[in-house]
Amino acid sequence: MGTGALMSLGTRAMAASYAQLQTTSNNIANVNTKGYSRQEVQLATAGGQFTGAGFFGRGVDVTSVTRAHDEFLTREASLSSALAAADTARSDQLLRLEKIFGTGESGLGYATNQMFNAFADVASKPQDLSSRQVVLSRAGELAARFTTAGQQIDELQTGVTGDLQAAVSQINDLTSRIAVLNQKIVDGRGSGQPPNDLLDQRDTAVQDLSKLMQVSTIGAEDGSVSVFMGAGQALVLGTRTTSMVAMRDPYDNSRVTLGIATEAGNRALPTSLLTGGSVAGLMRFQSTDITDARNLLGQMALAVGLQVNEQQSLGLDLNGQTGAAMFRFGPVSGLPVLAANPSSANGGSAAISLTLQPPAALTAAGVSSVQASDYRITADGLGGFELARLKGGEIDPEFAAQSVLNGDVVDGFAISISGTAAAGDTFLLRPAGSAARNMQLNMTNPKLLAAASPLSATTGSMNTGTGEVGAIHYDSTDVAAYANLPATLKFQATAVAGQYTYTWTDSTGTRVPNTWSPGQPIVYPGTTPTNSFSVQINGVPTAADSSASPAVSSDTFVFGANAYPGSDNRNANALLALRDNPLVGAIWSGGTLQQGANVTDAFAGIVASIGVRVQSARSAAELSTGVAADAELARSSKSGVNLDEEAARLIQYQQTYQAAAKMLQVAQTVFDTLLQTAGR
Repeated sequence: MGTGALMSLGTRAMAASYAQLQTTSNNIANVNTKGYSRQEVQLATAGGQFTGAGFFGRGVDVTSVTRAHDEFLTREASLSSALAAADTARSDQLLRLEKIFGTGESGLGYATNQMFNAFADVASKPQDLSSRQVVLSRAGELAARFTTAGQQIDELQTGVTGDLQAAVSQINDLTSRIAVLNQKIVDGRGSGQPPNDLLDQRDTAVQDLSKLMQVSTIGAEDGSVSVFMGAGQALVLGTRTTSMVAMRDPYDNSRVTLGIATEAGNRALPTSLLTGGSVAGLMRFQSTDITDARNLLGQMALAVGLQVNEQQSLGLDLNGQTGAAMFRFGPVSGLPVLAANPSSANGGSAAISLTLQPPAALTAAGVSSVQASDYRITADGLGGFELARLKGGEIDPEFAAQSVLNGDVVDGFAISISGTAAAGDTFLLRPAGSAARNMQLNMTNPKLLAAASPLSATTGSMNTGTGEVGAIHYDSTDVAAYANLPATLKFQATAVAGQYTYTWTDSTGTRVPNTWSPGQPIVYPGTTPTNSFSVQINGVPTAADSSASPAVSSDTFVFGANAYPGSDNRNANALLALRDNPLVGAIWSGGTLQQGANVTDAFAGIVASIGVRVQSARSAAELSTGVAADAELARSSKSGVNLDEEAARLIQYQQTYQAAAKMLQVAQTVFDTLLQTAGR
């Protein structure tokens, strides 16, 4: 065996050591490169050469340069980062939403109570214009706060829309990049060696995509990967991509939905496909949190505004006229009329609107007040319509859908339907959604504040009982409607202990006696439904009893038109009482009225609802972020570069290289010696 074998061994060893030195140096250089996987030279023995004395080794070969990569850890890191991105995106938006609902003196609850409390001064001095002006000033401030809060929610929606559009653009850029890398990887694998840097770049692109939208990947034999979202919608198939689009919501141009571009046009994707990534968090915030906050705020604005307007209409102002509406919810005074939002895909000519109803009419008819919900009406194409309540943009399973017709009253609004609807046409109803941002003060003249009651009550001077006139409830403030007044109310004793009868005597004569028990309201029938009224008698009046000795005379109460509205404060007291009345969210269930909440409790409920969401979202974000950090740590411990290890390897490979060089030096010396010996 000549010195050539020794030279070959040294050369191979030196080449292998140089490759290891080069790869280790590359690892050190890319220690801070995002997505870089540590690379390692794979060596194999060159095989033995047979001789009569046995097999002699021929050295080492460099077979490949591989990267430290674990498919499972990489997939887990992408999945956990997708969930963390979704939770973080929603948590960040909820923190912005929470700031809209301030507490303390900056809160809507405080402003509402301040307005109602101002009626106490009006009740004390009904003719005092300065007290009346304070009420209007505080009512104007309340309306402005509702409007500002509604506009801030709209601005938050605008920001979410912009974020979603930007995310869709980034998704398309990343899928295009993955497709290009797929082609390069397929081409690179033609050499028989893995293109490590390209594989790292593709893994990084997939992980970046996962932070926007949770995806899954399936590898192909040629080295390319296909990328899918959710339940199987393909985004990348080899070198082909499917572009995503941010489509306008079919019911609301201020919102976006996600879709894909197809040859037949853009096709919307169901939100159920979005299970992770910041896009999923933003979509959930848009469909549930913003919608719920807007509806809760609008429900409170309507409850306060409509109740105050109704009580105003039951009183007389300083001019002796029926009280005008204090608030309006749009450019026109009166009960708000809202147009339903038709779907852009509707094929019929039908139009639907809803008119909010006065609170008293709802109570009398046994209909729930305005709820903090959206609704969807679907046409069957045969003239029928089905109404369903929504939750998070989908039908709420807790409330059964119901058939509705033109003129039906549901949850505080009357439905008006015109035109002809095609089968499957849908309409979105938002009775509370726009109320807050459209709330305005409708009154500037303090004289128009209706502090007086149109009816007066006089207690008989000879009364001996404890009975006193409490609240008077009436349907009309038109004095002419009560043409039969004055009317005198008297009580008579009965044989049943604690039970009485009462009679009304007016210009038409004495009415038929009716049974009465203390605490029950007493109705003056009038001649039409609009000129009747009910009276609450507090305490127990003395009832007539002719069988007693001496005979007992009845206590009397005389009711008539209010001749001095300027000095009357009973409607001001009624307006003040609204502060503690359950105005917000009354609902009928099983034929029973479930009372709502007063404005203080209602606003506290809104703040609590948003606060709970903020806390739960923050906890979810912290937990998922921690899980994502652990998963990334596990991945990087396998794929990342450790400078201490690389420094040790650098010394090791340097020594190997030097030993190989020494081997060549020895071979050269042996060769020179052989030449000298042969020359002799």
